[in-house]
Amino acid sequence: MAFPDSDLATLPLPHYLKWPLIGITFGVLLATSYALYNLLLHPLRTVPGPKLWAATQIPYTLGWLSGRLPFAIHELHERYGDVVRVGPNRLSFTHPDAFPAVRGHRKSGQGEHGKEPAFYGISRQNILGASRADHARYRRILSHGFSAKSMQDQQPLIMRYVELLMRRLREKTRGEGGVPREAVVDLAAWFNFATFDVIGDLAFGEPFGCLEESSYHPWVGLILEGVAQFGMMTAINWYFPGLLGFVKSFTPGRYIGVHIDMQAQYARKRITDRLALDTDRADFVQAMTAAKSEDGTILSMEEMTSNARMLVLAGSETTATALSGAVYFLATHPEVQRRLAEEVRSSFATEEEIDLLAVNNAKLKYMLAVLDESMRMFPPVPNSLPRVCTGGDVICGYQVPEGTGLDLVPWAMSYSHRNFTKPNEFLPERWLEEDGRIRQQFDKRRHSAFQPFSVGPRNCIGKNLAYVEMRVILARLIWNYDLVLGDEMSERFLDCKCFNLWMKKPLNVRLTPARG
Repeated sequence: MAFPDSDLATLPLPHYLKWPLIGITFGVLLATSYALYNLLLHPLRTVPGPKLWAATQIPYTLGWLSGRLPFAIHELHERYGDVVRVGPNRLSFTHPDAFPAVRGHRKSGQGEHGKEPAFYGISRQNILGASRADHARYRRILSHGFSAKSMQDQQPLIMRYVELLMRRLREKTRGEGGVPREAVVDLAAWFNFATFDVIGDLAFGEPFGCLEESSYHPWVGLILEGVAQFGMMTAINWYFPGLLGFVKSFTPGRYIGVHIDMQAQYARKRITDRLALDTDRADFVQAMTAAKSEDGTILSMEEMTSNARMLVLAGSETTATALSGAVYFLATHPEVQRRLAEEVRSSFATEEEIDLLAVNNAKLKYMLAVLDESMRMFPPVPNSLPRVCTGGDVICGYQVPEGTGLDLVPWAMSYSHRNFTKPNEFLPERWLEEDGRIRQQFDKRRHSAFQPFSVGPRNCIGKNLAYVEMRVILARLIWNYDLVLGDEMSERFLDCKCFNLWMKKPLNVRLTPARG
């Protein structure tokens, strides 16, 4: 077809293309204006950081969805310093002073900075995501389950599963005629079995049966599968606040959020079954039903369900991750393993002596150093639990406006060369303050950047339980076995994705019986 002798540019635009092009042009202008405002006029424009991250939320979102965000944030801090602008309205900090400034009580009397709604919007009825008033109420009630008396009462229950874990491992390392032999075992899975059984019994009055069946209970599998889903749900909340329920309902197979919904249904049934038991056993349900807050209120069924579900996840997966990290580092640092084995095996006469009270009384200072260094290098929660600036504040020398997202990324803080000498090296000695030579070597660094259980009024309520559980399991393991990585895949154990919690790989370890 031949066109008249006219310029093609002057030909009229088909009507069906006119409005789409106008819409695209308007969108481009709007996006450009938004980016230019963020770069040139935004109150955070003077904070150092990459221009692309400051202009748009997209790089941060892509890092979040890829499961590699903590590593990217670490690289930005190494390049730009202790305070980095990682989004148009978001700051990340690695200076230890940021912990009390962001998560502690402010001297101004304004209270703590709030929880970020997009991140915590799906968990507002539990101790992790609750408002300040509800959190105080939940904590007063739940603290009864973590009191010194409760810890003492819970020792037989916890030791039952520790002993069952060791029995299962001995079965793996028993040859013909009962002769001990080497065996390769996925300890990451077995730690999960043990910690989920412990917390299941504490929370619901019965275990998940993981150790008995040597496999994950279906609900435990839902928890682990839901870790990646949580990343997607948070991203939806960032861009489409309040529309998560709508998006979930139109997702094929209701993929988005289905695991979390099923967890809630299962927890509700477990709570109902536990309440039907006529018993005064020391567990979290008993604590939640027997205690009242100062205003006389108790927890509703939905609050009990949400808190129980949160306690199961926080009280199991993180402890198992810390133990897995410790075993990985011990297996790859034989000199550290030898020193720890000497401490444990010289502190007890028999394995039966190793219980919750004994590991506390024996001190085991080197073991504590190994656990702390393991949690520094492989943080159980590697990503930020973000806050939002309330009322404006000055944090680490910068004026931070109302509504700014505040990130404290444990991975970035742990690997900062400004915080730790030789941050990429596994050196438990850095935590042994009584060693003058070591103290002189490390004391110029900012070790208070290491806060695996957080700080302030919302620090981890289960810290004492986690430490004693980790110590007794690790002590029993080291008492019985020498550890070596079992395959090449396990050498890459630390290289895994995370969505606040790690998507852990198998940790195959060759267990060599240390005693006949």
